[in-house]
Amino acid sequence: MNFKQELFTQCENFVNKRLQTVEEIITSNQKGLQSETKSSAGDKHETGRAMLQLEIEKASHQLAGITQMKEILNRVDISKTSKNVHLGSIVFTNKVNYFLAISAGKLTASGKHFFAISKSFDSKNN
Repeated sequence: MNFKQELFTQCENFVNKRLQTVEEIITSNQKGLQSETKSSAGDKHETGRAMLQLEIEKASHQLAGITQMKEILNRVDISKTSKNVHLGSIVFTNKVNYFLAISAGKLTASGKHFFAISKSFDSKNN
């Protein structure tokens, strides 16, 4: 397996793990929201429900970010090579190596360290 394939697979795993975590958070909070009982204390109940609702909204925003990362990964063509940096490029420098895809932090492929970074895309100039 080459560098790009290894790095791409690790980015996919990163996104899938984040997706699983966020889905678990949403499910847990939805269950908590359903199990809140109004009989205990009115204001306390409403505060608890509001906090759970805020957590669900926060997780939903994270879910939107994950969806965006998946869309970016779908546009990566690891077979493409070029002298110009593009989505899916590996950039070797004297100090640090980069994989241009999504922001996934430090990755290791074939014993070499890389930082998976994202690029800001203009919808007109992908």
